[in-house]
Amino acid sequence: MDSVTQLVLGSAVSIATLGRRTAVWKAALWGGIAGTLPDLDALIDHGDAILNMVLHRAESHALLYLTLLSAPLAWLVSRLHREPDLFTRWWLALWLALVTHPLLDWMTVYGTQLLLPLTNTPYAVGSVFIIDPLYTLPLLLGVLLALLLRHGRGIAWARAGLVLSTAYLGWSVAAQQMATQRFLAHAPVPQLAPGNLLVTPAPFNTLLWRAVAVTPTHYYEGYYGLLDGDRPVHWTAHERGADLYARYQGNALVDRITRFSHGFFKMSEAGGEVFITDLRMGNEPTYTFHFNLGSPAEMAGGQRPTTQQWQRPDLATALPWLWARMWGADVALAPPQAVRGQPSGSRP
Repeated sequence: MDSVTQLVLGSAVSIATLGRRTAVWKAALWGGIAGTLPDLDALIDHGDAILNMVLHRAESHALLYLTLLSAPLAWLVSRLHREPDLFTRWWLALWLALVTHPLLDWMTVYGTQLLLPLTNTPYAVGSVFIIDPLYTLPLLLGVLLALLLRHGRGIAWARAGLVLSTAYLGWSVAAQQMATQRFLAHAPVPQLAPGNLLVTPAPFNTLLWRAVAVTPTHYYEGYYGLLDGDRPVHWTAHERGADLYARYQGNALVDRITRFSHGFFKMSEAGGEVFITDLRMGNEPTYTFHFNLGSPAEMAGGQRPTTQQWQRPDLATALPWLWARMWGADVALAPPQAVRGQPSGSRP
């Protein structure tokens, strides 16, 4: 999730845990710091854009390592504020502020390596977008009221914010399951395996859902809104670059994206250079993680690091479409190559 959300989540968790045992501002300050700490790994440059992607949310987001960090951090804070008798409570508060950060990131689609060093599998639920005001606002309001109301009278508001935001996460999972069933019922190819379907929310909401279905040769993108009624899902079909993947399978960086994206990627070639794209974040034809691997000779010789080329959407077009589509309007963002979902048909 975004940095503001992680900060207020850490503050709210710390305020709720410490209660009236210490000043609310202390709990908010250190909870916010603990809630932000895991994302400091984004400042590390690994010298390659793909490595920067796949090594983010790694050790700094591992539950074991954050648990080990929580005790010395709590000892430092309790001594700094001359509250050694509150060490145990500070430990609990800061441990919760630390571990709720990766647990919230787990709810997004990016991928969080929660169980390092046991496994470096990037876990992702994908039920919330990385910025969702309906999740963040209850937390922010609760923390502000806790800080503004005197004598700890606002602590209950911080706890209420946590309850509401957690309930919203529960709703997001339920909504994702409803959307998934709809996409499977209107799949673009027959007998689509659930593992070949990715369902994530469109930006800033949990009413409109985006799906990507993959086959060995093609990928399909479709949208379903919970307010669409009985309208069938319309899909657009695109080639995945199967020939390119067959040629470069085994390349270390290609294999990293293949694994990190759980197979939701495409490859393409333009201007004598090879590209690989993570299909999970963005929408056709604009994707956040679109990487230039270089020319075939450069790939073979490892002569240069990959670079990320963020394909930014036209917000003047995308935001009005998002608002209308979210409320059930049957509008297309761009003229589609339409493939209507159906229970039967030939595979591409």
